[in-house]
Amino acid sequence: MSLQLTILGFNSALPTAFTHPTAQLLNIAERHFLIDCGEGTQVQLRKAKAKFNRINHIFISHLHGDHVFGLIGLISTFQLLGRDTPLHIHGPKGIDEFISTQLRLTESNNSFEIIFNELHTKESVLVFEDDKVEVYSIPLNHRVYTNGYLFREKPKPRKLNMDTIVEFPEIEICDYQNLKNGKDFTLESGKIIPNDYLTFEAQKSLSYAFCSDTKYKPDIVPIIKNVDVLYHESTFLHELKDLAVYTGHTTAKEAALIAKQANVKKLILGHFSNRYHDYKPLLIEAQQEFPHTVLPELLKTIKIEIIS
Repeated sequence: MSLQLTILGFNSALPTAFTHPTAQLLNIAERHFLIDCGEGTQVQLRKAKAKFNRINHIFISHLHGDHVFGLIGLISTFQLLGRDTPLHIHGPKGIDEFISTQLRLTESNNSFEIIFNELHTKESVLVFEDDKVEVYSIPLNHRVYTNGYLFREKPKPRKLNMDTIVEFPEIEICDYQNLKNGKDFTLESGKIIPNDYLTFEAQKSLSYAFCSDTKYKPDIVPIIKNVDVLYHESTFLHELKDLAVYTGHTTAKEAALIAKQANVKKLILGHFSNRYHDYKPLLIEAQQEFPHTVLPELLKTIKIEIIS
């Protein structure tokens, strides 16, 4: 099993000939989630050879253009491709009006249902859940209402140890699920066979946290504690801390401090100001606080694998 994150765009505000605004494609537990949808996202999805019909949930952090202006174009493409399955869009209050108004004014005839899940609370809440994955909001502090998102696999079942199970003829196939769920087995004699004798440890569950855009906000640390990968905006070097506060952003040093406090496995920087043509100084600044920091690379897939 693996977690795969493809960075489709990571710069702030203005797109350039060589950079693209925020968008990411996350594959976790075979669920394909699109995170933010800046201008040109669908072109980047094409370059990444992504299958559009696998994207059923889109998570929008906030309603600034560099995070959402590509959404209506992607929806239009879904229509042209004949999509007929529902599309779920999770985002701040107003995302329904933002999209529905454009569809109405362009007299678009939707071939599929769009289901909006509008967020408004400043507390972390469960945004999406199925049998394998749960997604929580991460309340951020930007100039407009903004959330990051925590994507986490649910705990996996324990693995059966058939070599020890066969020692007890009373254990039948119908008992296997209880064993996978961690329950001990009680023999007819009343003797209890511990679960850890009958099963192996469950495979580790993977997690990913996306945080953009925000001021330095250390109170998110408990939400993202111990995640495998954290993407955190780092718009400025720390020498421009005052500008970061004024514009509602974070410095590279502050992003690294969040990663360190949260004990994450890997930090990815992003959302760099267009004033920087060389991102290495931002990387160096962050690595001084948190060595396991990397820069994003367009269309490169970061893979976290669990060996069975």
